Amino acid sequence: MLDDDMKRRGVRLSGTSTNTGVMMGMNKAARTEWWESLPAGIREEIDGYVLQGSLLGAVRVVVAIGLVPHGIGVGTAQLIAHDRRLHYGDRVAREPESPLDLESLAYRAAGCEGRIVAIEAIWDGDTVRDWFVRLLAITADPVREAQLATVYWSTAKRSLGEDEQGDPRHPVAVAAERAGRALAAHLSVPFHFASPDTPDDEAPRWRADGPSRTHPPQTPRSRPVFRPDGIS
Repeated sequence: MLDDDMKRRGVRLSGTSTNTGVMMGMNKAARTEWWESLPAGIREEIDGYVLQGSLLGAVRVVVAIGLVPHGIGVGTAQLIAHDRRLHYGDRVAREPESPLDLESLAYRAAGCEGRIVAIEAIWDGDTVRDWFVRLLAITADPVREAQLATVYWSTAKRSLGEDEQGDPRHPVAVAAERAGRALAAHLSVPFHFASPDTPDDEAPRWRADGPSRTHPPQTPRSRPVFRPDGIS
């Protein structure tokens, strides 16, 4: 999820610049002050991306103008983009959410190049979207992975409805596991979700000969948690 320019600058999605990290932990008041100091043209450019629903585009601009002079890395840039999204509310264009019903996932899987050998769920996340899960089809001949769905908080809520009540796990894990297991059973292949109970984007991945056992369990990396109603 890193673009080439961000890699060259030494930036990770989950943190700040590897150069200085001066702005790491900017609070809302500091972010607002920095935003208001920008030229009107730059603000309009960033807001243009936000209104299109392209938060990554907005983050790229913030990093491009803020990393070198102010040490603003991707983590803080995501917070700034999120602030602007909250500012505009319903005016922001919404990305279509991935369908999680079996029929739709099966159609997606049928379009994969190669023979599907497993369905895998893996954690991902950022400071704008919180934790989410990606559902992948793992193929052989050629060996690849194809993304079938991205399960965000809102996707999980829509999919689970009242069924989420009583399960203590993160809703995206519940929804992803349910959809992934159903699809795997339909395709008669294994389902792999290395960390269904705890968000962990470094959990062992599926390998051609089965789940990877080469890496010991990792201590999950914590991320700032944001809910749909804004930043706490």
